[in-house]
Amino acid sequence: MSLTYHHSNHRMSQIVVHNDTVYLAGQVAEDASASMANQTRQTLDNIERLLSAAGTSKQHLLSAQIWVSNMDEFAEMNEVWDAWIVPGRPPVRACVEAKLAKPEWKVEIMVVAALPESAT
Repeated sequence: MSLTYHHSNHRMSQIVVHNDTVYLAGQVAEDASASMANQTRQTLDNIERLLSAAGTSKQHLLSAQIWVSNMDEFAEMNEVWDAWIVPGRPPVRACVEAKLAKPEWKVEIMVVAALPESAT
């Protein structure tokens, strides 16, 4: 069994790779004062960087879990999400309203992706 941890501290890892599957920790925006759309873009940029560091990309997404602090902003988040995902390859997804770790955060996203065959 192959199991590796990346970008880790005493509490958590940002990336865990198990066999041919990449698991990312929940990601949030760098700028917590930004709008929902901009927080979503920043979060997805973080996800792309981490997926790349793990040897995969958004083309290989399997699943996504999304937490939004206010469902009134759900459509704004979805607009950015819809433009970001690879056409014809949407992952399975769940989205719920939740109180996030910092009140300023509007969205947190956690994804799971496959490693491409060339990386395994």
